Amino acid sequence: MTLHIQKSYAEAHDGMGKLYLVGTPIGNLDDMTFRAIKTLQNCDIIAAEDTRQTRKLLTHYEITPPMLFSYHEHNKGASGPELIRYIIEGKNLALVSDAGLPAISDPGSDLVQLAIEAGITVIPIPGANAALSALIVSGLPTERFTFGGFLPREKKDMRKVLEAFDESNGTLLFYESPHRIRKTLAYLEEILGDRSVVLARELTKRHEEFARGSVRECMDWLEEHPPLGEYCLLVEGIKEEERKAEREAWWQLMSLEEHVSHYENEGLNRKDAMKKTATDRGLTKRDVYNALI
Repeated sequence: MTLHIQKSYAEAHDGMGKLYLVGTPIGNLDDMTFRAIKTLQNCDIIAAEDTRQTRKLLTHYEITPPMLFSYHEHNKGASGPELIRYIIEGKNLALVSDAGLPAISDPGSDLVQLAIEAGITVIPIPGANAALSALIVSGLPTERFTFGGFLPREKKDMRKVLEAFDESNGTLLFYESPHRIRKTLAYLEEILGDRSVVLARELTKRHEEFARGSVRECMDWLEEHPPLGEYCLLVEGIKEEERKAEREAWWQLMSLEEHVSHYENEGLNRKDAMKKTATDRGLTKRDVYNALI
């Protein structure tokens, strides 16, 4: 991996244009920032996930871009290099998604990688974000959190992702469609248990709604209130005492020798196996050594 240093955009004078990642509203048009509007007004090209959706936004703010370019998951292989070529030729390009921050769970991240490889300056223009907006009003811990994007469709793949998060003590953030939210909650209960969750939908809009409760309570609530709109699904992380209990439970019935042998069978030498056993049991390595000689 080669170290890459990006200078301040004010210092970059290499003849190339710049790539601006512009945050747009997630529902309420009043959430558009002055800087975002100014950037869209001044850029030579605006690349959009859905040009029809973006045209509505531009019309609202009376912005007429010289070029409105389509860039999405299905054409990124061809469109990406073409957009990079325009920037290298000196044109400034603004990338927007349908709502929120580009490059979050969309192909904008691929364009950013191409730009960095080409030595192009990439500039964030902050704005609204659905996952973080839901997190701050969720009532769940905010000190640590993990964004998981959209979960896989197949149960086995979803299980693999959720099991990887099983011991995370930070809040988990996901996006989910109304057609899959019930099934996802059922898998969540099966894999992670009946944790506290929050279902957030229609964020920043007139019908903004939050359902807070256990997985089971939210599943029951959806039976009476059919899902509508895209959801942010927030899941409570494992509590520290629960994680400690789970870690300790597996060796409780083992003798000290069996505990050490377990780690030896995993490939550790006896010295490291005793050290790990001591850590599990809250002992010193000398305590373990003396008990086994």
